[in-house]
Amino acid sequence: MVLLSYRAMTDSLDQVRIRRLLDIGRVLVTELSLEVVLDEILAAARELTGARYAALGVLNERRTGLGRFVTLGIDAKTRRTIGDLPRGRGVLGVLIEDPVPLRTDDVSGHPRSYGLPDGHPPMHSFLGVPILIRGESWGNLYLTEKEGEAFTDGDEEAAVILADWAATAIDNARLYETSERRRNELERAVRGFEATHDIAIAIGRAAGLDRVLELIVKRGRALVDANTVLIMLREDDTLVVTAAAGHAVGAMGVRLPIDRSTSGQVLEHARAERISDVTSRLRIQPAELGVPDAHTALLVPMISRGQTVGVLAAFDRGPENEAFSEEDEQLLRMFAATAANAVAMAQSVEADRLRSALAAADEERRRFARELHDETLQGLGALKVLLSSVLQRDDPEQNEAVMREAVDEIETAIGNLRGIISDLRPAALDDLGLRAALRALIERREQDDLEITSELLLPDARAGEARLSAELETTVYRLVQEALTNIVKHARAHHVRVMVIAKDGEVNVEVRDDGAGFEVDGPTAGFGLTGIRERVYLAGGRLEIESGRAGTVLRGQLPERRGSDLADGSRGQKLAS
Repeated sequence: MVLLSYRAMTDSLDQVRIRRLLDIGRVLVTELSLEVVLDEILAAARELTGARYAALGVLNERRTGLGRFVTLGIDAKTRRTIGDLPRGRGVLGVLIEDPVPLRTDDVSGHPRSYGLPDGHPPMHSFLGVPILIRGESWGNLYLTEKEGEAFTDGDEEAAVILADWAATAIDNARLYETSERRRNELERAVRGFEATHDIAIAIGRAAGLDRVLELIVKRGRALVDANTVLIMLREDDTLVVTAAAGHAVGAMGVRLPIDRSTSGQVLEHARAERISDVTSRLRIQPAELGVPDAHTALLVPMISRGQTVGVLAAFDRGPENEAFSEEDEQLLRMFAATAANAVAMAQSVEADRLRSALAAADEERRRFARELHDETLQGLGALKVLLSSVLQRDDPEQNEAVMREAVDEIETAIGNLRGIISDLRPAALDDLGLRAALRALIERREQDDLEITSELLLPDARAGEARLSAELETTVYRLVQEALTNIVKHARAHHVRVMVIAKDGEVNVEVRDDGAGFEVDGPTAGFGLTGIRERVYLAGGRLEIESGRAGTVLRGQLPERRGSDLADGSRGQKLAS
């Protein structure tokens, strides 16, 4: 369309304006910012026609009037004096109703003229041309007050060609901005999916509540480009800051009353709120909340299964501390729903884990109580009877035999107590290190008619090698100990292989037996496996158990940590078994 207009009108245009139109066209069609395009069109229109004032009216959605009016040539003071911008009535409305060029020497004499408002600069000559995009009117270019004369045929032709260039440039800019907006929306949606995916993975790996909360605030902050994000969870009649990311200072543990805080209102009414002035609306000084420099905020309720579990609070968008948009609110609300489910699930998992740990500890105490009662206590009772019989007899030979039997009973009781003490906390683990403690454990279990082969590639404390950390040594020892105990009690195995190797920043543990398998997640698994899983989880490791007719394999992978204060044999006394 531009090329046809150019060919049809070059006879009325001088070569200077033709070249200038071509230059302007090249500039316009390469510009992708709509605002820059509009400014360039107005400046070029004034230059090509000699108009003192130029304006561009953009039609509203129904194309019945002007939704936007951009001007050039009128200063800010005059614009304020004029007041409201025109909406497309009078002469300006003629081009809206009939989109063809309109030119007059005196606009005030036009039948549709309403006159000019107070404070408006005088205008006489007028030239208006429509801007058509794909055959439909998008807006109009208005020019007034040609210097010293009326607008000519050449001015009109230049304005029409410019309008054609403008239509192409505006269409390109609009398409680009639309594609950019969609791309940004897709990127934000992808970030939302990624954030949700990360949280789901954390839950799937049985990550603790603290880890889930940390992921939520970090991902939520990136999602809406916030300077700071806080999570406030409900605790009775208060909200407690339980996680923070970004520019928070001393926010952790801050408590807000639900009935007397804006965050509490968001929680109670389950309705998000965007705040443009934190100081006046938040009902608490930003510094008290741990965000001293906050200006704007977005508060979103965290709702899981119809229950509000907390509030996700974002402060200040981007480096300019911008207010959050409606799109930010929608995005964070969707994310908060996932986050709320994750928090509720993590809280449930932690509660179940605590119950299981307490049950496992109770079961362990019952086992020790049974062993003390059935073996040690009964042995001591029999010893008492033997010694009492000595007091009632005056037969040296018979008394000597009784005393020898008593010594045997004492040695048996001592052995039983040593076994229990070793189960509670082996001295070798504190004094000689993990390798020596495991060798002693294996030797004791070999007395239970087990053939055990072992491969222990671990630091040798007796040779001065740096030992693993105390917590890691305890975890590995308990892992092997519980596995062997279960094999002795339940597996009816003949051969066991124990492998513990510290290499490449990991400690790998494998205990394999040829006994009767069991259902790993079934009711017969017992509390021992619960204790093992809990220890490995707390150490940041992974545990796999495979069991079937061919036997059971237990594999554990734990991140390697070395200790520094390992020469002191008393260090184990400070550790919980």
